[in-house]
Amino acid sequence: MDNSGGNIVGLLTMGAVGVFGMLICLVLIISGWKLFTKAGKPGWASIIPLYNLWVIGQIIYGDSNAWKPFLMFVPLVGCIFGWIYMFRFPQVYGKDPLFGVLNIFFPYIIMPMIAFGSDTYKGPVNTMF
Repeated sequence: MDNSGGNIVGLLTMGAVGVFGMLICLVLIISGWKLFTKAGKPGWASIIPLYNLWVIGQIIYGDSNAWKPFLMFVPLVGCIFGWIYMFRFPQVYGKDPLFGVLNIFFPYIIMPMIAFGSDTYKGPVNTMF
């Protein structure tokens, strides 16, 4: 029994999903670059692993507390700290806390909205976390 038609459909579907995933990644990379430049940081810093966390810390909390995003690497509580940073990030661009909640669940929508919108960087958030 020949199932080559099913194999072709499966390959085409996987290819389409792969292309769609790469497009989403590309949009997020460009959005990160624009968000960093809006905050007065170099755009290339958004694509360098670990250094981008340090710069995100500077954007959200200022220079003295730039280490805080590295708390995401603490076992068991790292996920909570990640959510906190995703919640705080839109606020430094003048968005209300609702955008922070939405950013936790839909960053691939909220980050480009802020990056390509007219929002400007307002400065670091003064909170404990």
